[in-house]
Amino acid sequence: MPEGSAKSKVAKAVNIHELRTLAQRRLPNVVFDYLDGGAEDEITMRANEKVFCDVTFRPRHAVSFPQCNLRTRVLGLDLALPFLLAPVGYSRLMHPTGEVAAARAAGAAGTAYILSTISGHALENVKAASSGPVIYQLYLMGGRAAAEQAIQRARSAGYSALAVTIDTPVAGLRERDFHNGMRELLGDSLLAKMPYAGQFLSHPAWFVQFLMDGGMPKLANVVVPGEGPMSLTDVSAALAKSVVTWDDFKWIREAWGGPIIAKSVLTGEDAKRAIDHGASAVVVSNHGGRQLDCVCATLKALPEVARAVNGQVDVIMDGGVRRGSDIVKALCLGARAVLVGRAYAYGLAAGGGAGVNRAIKYLLRT
Repeated sequence: MPEGSAKSKVAKAVNIHELRTLAQRRLPNVVFDYLDGGAEDEITMRANEKVFCDVTFRPRHAVSFPQCNLRTRVLGLDLALPFLLAPVGYSRLMHPTGEVAAARAAGAAGTAYILSTISGHALENVKAASSGPVIYQLYLMGGRAAAEQAIQRARSAGYSALAVTIDTPVAGLRERDFHNGMRELLGDSLLAKMPYAGQFLSHPAWFVQFLMDGGMPKLANVVVPGEGPMSLTDVSAALAKSVVTWDDFKWIREAWGGPIIAKSVLTGEDAKRAIDHGASAVVVSNHGGRQLDCVCATLKALPEVARAVNGQVDVIMDGGVRRGSDIVKALCLGARAVLVGRAYAYGLAAGGGAGVNRAIKYLLRT
């Protein structure tokens, strides 16, 4: 699909679900299913969306609202919208502009963008693209020395906070990746890639852009001392060697010196523990159903976490948001704000920055 045609189709889409359809048409299976899929039977991933259908409004009518103020304050940051753009790894594979386009769209809308460690663009370039606050999401991939270097770069670039993801002792078992040859396509063997190469040839517009962008990008923000940027190969193995524990919060807090978000909290106990270890906010998240299947949908977990926090720190909810009404429901159940991930990433994959702008626009409606 030519770039102009993609933008035209994005402009005609009327909701996030239609952006998802456009993304699926443009991307090869291995990239689309990485974005769209979840762990194992994808029970939790589906539940994250379905649970919003079980929550209904109790409206009061005959009241006039000449102006609607959507502004909120999270981590001391004044945001024009009650949602932030969540970290989405491999974004540069979805569109060459990737994280840069997403950050630019977030800033233009008056909200924050969270950059994933698994990014193909340098964190300095991403921060420079946004007129709003940018937060760095931290994995300990590459070891502590590589993480400390990334933290220092984020501080120097002016990042507003650090989001530490705590639910990745191993990578989730995402069966779609096996069917699509993710490991083989990221490996070195040309022979192993061959059975899966047809999906690229059947998506020529994406493939041409991918090649013109230099092919498979390295992880620009995971610089291993003595080795350079980590290759975008076996992320699962890298995550298994970089488990985050509560003990790590001490040195991370000392290295960062600013607000820290504990991301992927699902229980009141972990919320309290996060606060005890210096977190300024917690994100109620199950990683979009991509890590451990059969855990609670985040909207269901939200009230327990909100009660445990009891106003001590900001509570943010992540998972399953596809409409503005979903955001309202999360706010009513105790969230200060929400994260949206797949919703804007479908737009990015469908039409680059224009697609992200459209996704944000749709979320401002019901």
